[in-house]
Amino acid sequence: MSGTELSLVRGAASAGAAEDLAAGITLLRTVAAGDQPATLRLYRPQPTLAFGQRDTRLPGFTAAESAARERGFEPLVRRAGGRAAAYHQGCLVIDHVEPQTDAVAGSRARFSGFGDLLADALESLGVAAGVGEIPGEYCPGEYSVHGTGTAGQLKLVGTAQRVVAGAWLFSSVVVVEDSPPIREVLTSSYAAMGLDWDPATAGAVEDLVPGVTVGMVEDAVVAAYRRSGYSITVPASTPSTSTPSTSTAVLPGVS
Repeated sequence: MSGTELSLVRGAASAGAAEDLAAGITLLRTVAAGDQPATLRLYRPQPTLAFGQRDTRLPGFTAAESAARERGFEPLVRRAGGRAAAYHQGCLVIDHVEPQTDAVAGSRARFSGFGDLLADALESLGVAAGVGEIPGEYCPGEYSVHGTGTAGQLKLVGTAQRVVAGAWLFSSVVVVEDSPPIREVLTSSYAAMGLDWDPATAGAVEDLVPGVTVGMVEDAVVAAYRRSGYSITVPASTPSTSTPSTSTAVLPGVS
């Protein structure tokens, strides 16, 4: 994991829920084509309820989409596995993209390694963080990052991977501020789809450490990358992107 030089792109304004997801895939393909270096992209997303492919096959999927829209969240379907996950501008999205000849190799190690890195970032802010699924969490995953405190045990970070020929994308969402809307949209959408979960497991970093902001988590993540041995550079300007034709694959693990 460590030793790689990463071009840091942070603070970019969200172009919209669908556009933000598409930009990650464009970045992945651009890096795979050799037109852009390994990149760490950090941004605050628009309110989104990102469904997994399995969700679309449930009888209540259409009702779940409607429930999301009624609460101000745009429903989208991601290609990765897992169940629906919600995020908004109180969250931080981390897209880490690197070129690799055999991008599928090391996928499990990436889940574990980046889970530990993000737990380290949260611990630096005072969160008692750990890696692993907690009972009843939404979009359950073996490498979810959770925190424990007076508010209970909360899922704070979900992760997923996508690969194309020649590169991989590891994407993480950290819920930092304003957890009630996320809990509300997940409760209504999961109920519509007939999925069981425990709403008490949905929370934000600030629920455990009051006063923590998205900006503070962003700084902590960059610092954790540097502690892990990454070299972080800030480009003078953002390189242009392109969308060359490449074969893609989706890794099944989502946390």
